[in-house]
Amino acid sequence: MNDDLDPNLDLAEQVLQLLQAAPDGIAEYTLIQQLKDRHSGHVPNLPLADKLVLFRTHFLLFNALYRLRERLWQEQTHLLEISPLCIRLLPYQPGNAALSERDELRDYYLDMSQLRDTDERDVERLLTSFWTRMQGGEEKQAALELFELANERTLDLPRIKLRYRQMVSAHHPDRGGSTERLQSINLAMEILERYYR
Repeated sequence: MNDDLDPNLDLAEQVLQLLQAAPDGIAEYTLIQQLKDRHSGHVPNLPLADKLVLFRTHFLLFNALYRLRERLWQEQTHLLEISPLCIRLLPYQPGNAALSERDELRDYYLDMSQLRDTDERDVERLLTSFWTRMQGGEEKQAALELFELANERTLDLPRIKLRYRQMVSAHHPDRGGSTERLQSINLAMEILERYYR
């Protein structure tokens, strides 16, 4: 049986097929591997050990995910939950305000100039900046410090998400921030979601 993806489908449609086969959701890395294993022509079939390949693959996938999320929302068929740790289709719920507020990540990933303008040095700076913060402490502590929440006594995911949105808004490249800082903020959010889910 040939389980290759239809090469005539765009990446968003190929992703939709894989998500429909994974009702409990799927991690970003697993989704990328499935796309490569099933010969999607839309993601580089190169080792993810190369940092620029990893960034570009991640960007292309998230661009497709945000396009798909908007389409499913407009069709009123599904909500698409997007997180590097779990991407999944949820039933559509009328009146859900998920897409009504400004989504900085959506804006970033739908802006293809971010893909074109990010080079290997940019990715290296991003990773160096992130791992420098991580040295000498646990990843959770480093992420909390980045979010300026390290001294908070009571923390929960809604409080962290609020702070995340504030940080993204303050450091978005469209508002004078840097791509590297925004990517560090996104990585920190991924870490905190693991601890506070």
